[in-house]
Amino acid sequence: MMKSFDKVAKDTNIFLKKYLKNQKNSNLLRPINYALFPGGKKIRSKVLVDTGKIFNINYSTLIKIGGAIECIHAYSLIHDDLPCMDNDTMRRGKLSTHVKFGESTAVLAGNSLLTLAFEILSDKKTILDEKVKVELIKRLSECSGHSGIAGGQFLDLSFEKKKIPLKNIIDMQLKKTGRLFGYCCVVPLIIAKKNKSLIKKFENIGLDIGLLFQIADDLIDYRGDTRKAGKKTKKDFKKGKATLISLLGYENTIKYGNKLILKIKKKLKKYGKKEKILTETLEYILNRKK
Repeated sequence: MMKSFDKVAKDTNIFLKKYLKNQKNSNLLRPINYALFPGGKKIRSKVLVDTGKIFNINYSTLIKIGGAIECIHAYSLIHDDLPCMDNDTMRRGKLSTHVKFGESTAVLAGNSLLTLAFEILSDKKTILDEKVKVELIKRLSECSGHSGIAGGQFLDLSFEKKKIPLKNIIDMQLKKTGRLFGYCCVVPLIIAKKNKSLIKKFENIGLDIGLLFQIADDLIDYRGDTRKAGKKTKKDFKKGKATLISLLGYENTIKYGNKLILKIKKKLKKYGKKEKILTETLEYILNRKK
């Protein structure tokens, strides 16, 4: 399992490093590189590639799109860590971008990563049908803005120190985390030009995977070790974050996560052996330590 994760992470990093090398030089390239590399386990790219295998999509094409997705993810982490947001000083085992380079530089590096994602998708070297490209760009825009990551972060901050119902917590986590995973699961179907109902089905699978990922993230914060996690843990409780753990408790949250895996597996069952790698990734997501 880890070998397949390592391969996707390595190939995604190779693509991004090469892409950035061909950019015009600027003062923001250093903080951009700092935020992107080594850049974690590339779980979103792994889900994208795993789903792509079900529909026989070209691996190198998916790696390029995965690079765009990782730019969006890195942008969101830079901004989430800012003092005006979650005020986190550590990320991926090193100083947060704003601590290393200053707040204004971090904001601008995050903005640049956001736009870089769309530059990658629209690049002529990303060989895709033009209509497909437009659809991928549109969907990624929706995942990143007020109806996705940014909107989810707004809710996350506004929910602090308040008693929030389960439905609202899930809505927040689906926006903040789930929608980008939903995107990862629909990209291969859009490329393969599948029908709308099947695309919707896989988008919902991706939303559930994103919720599973967020549950695992919350569990890491609750029980994890700062050194192993590469970021400060046990901070959600101190900040009064609205999480499934704060509402349901630790054990019930684990049960909720296991039910989600069963739900996703049931939806994927008809794809036989092709879905095995993706379901193995789900188990890894829930049980990861960092």
